[in-house]
Amino acid sequence: MARDGVAVDAELAAAVAAFVDGRKFNVAARCRELKVSRETFYKYVARFRARGVAGFFPDSRRPLTSPTGLPIELEDVLVRVRKEQSEAGWDYGATGVLLELQDRAGLWPADRALPSRATVNRVFEARGLLAKVPQRRPRRRSRRFNRAEVNALWQYDGFETLLANGTKAVVLHLSDDCSRVDLALQAARSENSVEVIATFRVAVARYGLPAQLLSDNGSAFSGRRRGFIGEFDRFLTDLGVQPITSRVSHPQTCGKNERAHQRVQKWLGRRPHPADLAALQDLLDEYRDGYNNRRNAVLGGLQPHQRFDLGPVVSPDPYLSTRTHVTTHRVSASGGIGLSGHLIGLGRPHKGRPATVFRAGDHIVVFVDDTYVGELTIDPNRRYQRID
Repeated sequence: MARDGVAVDAELAAAVAAFVDGRKFNVAARCRELKVSRETFYKYVARFRARGVAGFFPDSRRPLTSPTGLPIELEDVLVRVRKEQSEAGWDYGATGVLLELQDRAGLWPADRALPSRATVNRVFEARGLLAKVPQRRPRRRSRRFNRAEVNALWQYDGFETLLANGTKAVVLHLSDDCSRVDLALQAARSENSVEVIATFRVAVARYGLPAQLLSDNGSAFSGRRRGFIGEFDRFLTDLGVQPITSRVSHPQTCGKNERAHQRVQKWLGRRPHPADLAALQDLLDEYRDGYNNRRNAVLGGLQPHQRFDLGPVVSPDPYLSTRTHVTTHRVSASGGIGLSGHLIGLGRPHKGRPATVFRAGDHIVVFVDDTYVGELTIDPNRRYQRID
């Protein structure tokens, strides 16, 4: 059955066309067969005579005028800001454009409220600026976790980038979980424990010590899941900072830092490759200053530095370095185990057997199976040490 605003079915369209063509038939009987009123039939007769086939389709319900719609000149402002943000390597979505307009006086009329995010997206879609993507499966509901206090948790990771000569460099990236501040962005030749510690020191000089630090399982960051305590692990523990590692093959744990990498990479991608590490560091310093002082939608429109200054600030645990840490190892064929870059000799009779190490600071106590083997205070200057 055809109704106002709904396209007619094929049989009604054929009957209307036949009537307009001059064919004779009982209109009332035909309408009963089609289950439509004669008023509806003659309405479509009139529409077909006036518009042709287009008369069979519903009229647009869009109002003839839009008093609250954006004038074309304000649409142009939105598009221009989007283009500027895109070319600069910053976020150029609707939210990013609106946050930028809040900080740039004179771009938007003072007597007119900023449009909604939906309105901005409609403007971008009408201008052909939004990419069409297939309908995605709904995401499973998940909770977003972030610390409520500044310096409660730092996230640490690195990513590769290219220099102008085609060689690879590494960017070591530290961010605060609560405020989203980029604490340090340092150019390095590789991801190694020396550079990792140096970058951490840079962040500490700026913002103080965190209570916890989350990283992936890269050997420069942690060796805990490989059965040893790495140099950076020890460095953190001695400062009272608790090191935490993500689950293996579960990058979502470090999701905030991964997203932070993407922002830096997009920004760097809008600029020529730097000639060397010094030039790369100059770019990273420029980005970090720009990002930390830009409004952030996740922070309710605050800048990361503003959120950091709001606090409250958490301090590390001063007693962490004296706590006991337990690790397990497999004794090698030569009768030793690796521990934080040192080789601890236990004796060949123990080869192939599981060893459990209790460690507090540099002091260790070793059991093989359930048998006490001995204890030792590790000398940091000696590679090989033996428990007698």
